[in-house]
Amino acid sequence: MERRHFPRRTTAAGATALAAGTLTATAVNTGTATAMTTGKTTAAPRRTGPLRVDIVMFDGVEELHCIAPYEVFSTSAMHSAGGVRVRYVTTGRIGAVRAAYGTEIRVAHRWAPEEADVIVVPGGGYSRRDGPGIWAEIDSGVVPRALAAAPREGLTVTSLCTGALLLSAAGLTKGRPCTTHHGAKADLAAQGGIVKNARVVDDGDLVTAGGISSGLELGLWLVRRELGATRRSGWRACWSTRRAARSGRRPRRSPGRAGSCRSHGGVACRHTAGRRAVTRRSGPPFTRRGGVGAE
Repeated sequence: MERRHFPRRTTAAGATALAAGTLTATAVNTGTATAMTTGKTTAAPRRTGPLRVDIVMFDGVEELHCIAPYEVFSTSAMHSAGGVRVRYVTTGRIGAVRAAYGTEIRVAHRWAPEEADVIVVPGGGYSRRDGPGIWAEIDSGVVPRALAAAPREGLTVTSLCTGALLLSAAGLTKGRPCTTHHGAKADLAAQGGIVKNARVVDDGDLVTAGGISSGLELGLWLVRRELGATRRSGWRACWSTRRAARSGRRPRRSPGRAGSCRSHGGVACRHTAGRRAVTRRSGPPFTRRGGVGAE
């Protein structure tokens, strides 16, 4: 019963943060973060090519963990001059991966961390010790060994929900600030992670997100950090427009200069209005660089 209601609560909290523009993250030892609670943004890092994002796939992966960040990064490519390349990768054989609820997702790329700027490690199967998912991957040792050998300058390794336990098995979270699903925090802490009560924890080249629906927050945070605030606003605005179109309602338009979104058939999205797409107001207390908030 708790599992049934938990996604509903966390999704509602994430949606409130997206609408309010208040998403922030705990960050330690890095200077590229956005302190969104104050409205001040540091420049995104200079990039000569596309942002390259690899999402690690395995049998038993949670559908929402891999699909949510895939959509965030893919949509952000429409608003980034340099582009974004996002793909599913596997340390095993190329082909279909069967996710936690039976969805088959085709993975066409092999594990190649040297070709990525961001690696996203989803979770799944935490409650099924004998089934497919993170425990099977930890027992086999293939994914943890691959992750342990991956870190290099310029690479950011990230995780969603219980994917943090795969990073822990690789030795990447020991002695570092991190987070995971609330039910797995004790395991993560027992393995040496400095667990924070936060949706997103940014420790520079290690970024972790907690909760089943935190893929949206992780994706939006990284888009803002790596590509700049306007890219995140553009994604959020187009997402709102598509949601309105599906419901049959007229998309909301911001005051200011009229514009049209080439990605959505000329519809005037909020990010084309020549000013901030969303009015800043108070929202759920996510954490930001230098501080810890509540989930």
